Amino acid sequence: MEKIQLHGFNNLTKSLSFNIYDICYAKSEQQQRRYIDYIDEAYSAKRLTQILADVTAIVGAEILNIARQDYEPQGASVTMLISEGHVPDSITNTEAPGPLPEAIVAHLDKSHITVHTYPESHPYNGISTFRADIDVSTCGRISPLKALNYLIHSFESDIVIMDYRVRGFTRDISGQKHYIDHEITSIQNYISDVTAERYQMIDVNVYQEKIFHTKMILKDFYLDNYLFETDKDALTSEERATIQKQLKQEMAEIFYGRNYKLRR
Repeated sequence: MEKIQLHGFNNLTKSLSFNIYDICYAKSEQQQRRYIDYIDEAYSAKRLTQILADVTAIVGAEILNIARQDYEPQGASVTMLISEGHVPDSITNTEAPGPLPEAIVAHLDKSHITVHTYPESHPYNGISTFRADIDVSTCGRISPLKALNYLIHSFESDIVIMDYRVRGFTRDISGQKHYIDHEITSIQNYISDVTAERYQMIDVNVYQEKIFHTKMILKDFYLDNYLFETDKDALTSEERATIQKQLKQEMAEIFYGRNYKLRR
């Protein structure tokens, strides 16, 4: 898409919302509590503030205000109000992955970034789940999709569910309204190859409404990666099979958004 000569400021709002899920098995009530404590420490308001500050640096914005809170008994929230910085001519919205953590370049015009966490444990079957809801909303030239790779890599993500929408319109110098200022066919085109290789992904897009939806779930399943304070070798083969079935069911239910009856 050719660069649009605008009349005034770019009034388009581009919003990226996604949920990141981490699933594990914590056998006892004490282990479940320690898992929640671990998550609260690993993703405290302080740590989340640093992640969002890194996102702000990635997109070349300036932080105007930070509000953050750790909750009782669990969870945390951070909200940042940000303003635009200098926009280099090299910055584009082409369908290409944004930077990974070791390569920070891009820009955000002005708006906000928020994150809320929701750790929880099942009271009976030992399944524990951590969810982070993240919203990056920009007004102006650059899409928040450029921060996508960094955010995915900042969390231990078994499942990622993403929504991207462009809202409003902006006018060019002739007065014509433009409802989108960059080409996009899929959120997947903004995800790095190294990430895409690890996940199964599906899209549901409504192009005429400028709405794009992508779900991701890890392709490979290794039981060791899901056991919290539990040694796989200390479990019987029957216990391992049951736990694996429960974990896979939990992941499938979250990914497809529906409950399944566990087969015995």
